[in-house]
Amino acid sequence: MSLSMPDVGLAVGNAAQAATISPLALFLQADIVVKVVMLGLLLASIWTWAMIIGFSFTLRKASRQSRAFEQDFWKAEDIDRFYEARGKAEFPAAKVMAAGVTEWRRSTAQKVIDRDGTRDRLSTAMTSTIGAEVDRLSDRLNILATIGSVAPFVGLFGTVWGIMRAFTSIAAEQNSSLAVVAPGIAEALFATAIGLFAAIPAVIAYNRFSHGINRMESGLTRFADGFYSTLSRELEAQR
Repeated sequence: MSLSMPDVGLAVGNAAQAATISPLALFLQADIVVKVVMLGLLLASIWTWAMIIGFSFTLRKASRQSRAFEQDFWKAEDIDRFYEARGKAEFPAAKVMAAGVTEWRRSTAQKVIDRDGTRDRLSTAMTSTIGAEVDRLSDRLNILATIGSVAPFVGLFGTVWGIMRAFTSIAAEQNSSLAVVAPGIAEALFATAIGLFAAIPAVIAYNRFSHGINRMESGLTRFADGFYSTLSRELEAQR
């Protein structure tokens, strides 16, 4: 089957048009303002994925270590021995236990023990440690929320600017054909696409990580409550 010359010319023209709307070509042909928007959104996307990978590893590691620590803690027969062996580790559950043991030793070292005051201080010490650990784990998580909410509007700004440039080209050339309009419109829509590419993973990751942190906070709170009950019974036994 042979192609006529008009068919060959049409095929070549279509190939050339496809090449001009490739992502790289759209970026190179874009206005300087749209280029800045695209580069900013691309950097935001790279930053988002770097945070997603790093935070996933950190949260998974902290959750795994805390769960294993809690399971071993409730199996331990001697709290002091367990604390000396593993209570100085640098993950959330160990820090909550360390806060409770430290406050317990300070409050019971006196000759006269204020039982109500000791209970209050134990609760405050462990609750404060839980808050501090949650804050530490969620540090910079708001960056994902910011990227997720701002990136679409930044992309929309690039889109509006590109469309304005397309209309300017129409007015300058006195020609409203698709060949004149298409490049500017394509550049504009490409900016929106990059904005969504940065925003969608950021929003999904933020919601997922927030859920994971909330689950960890609930787990630490249950552990602190159980440890508090253990220390409270020990306090009653010292009467």
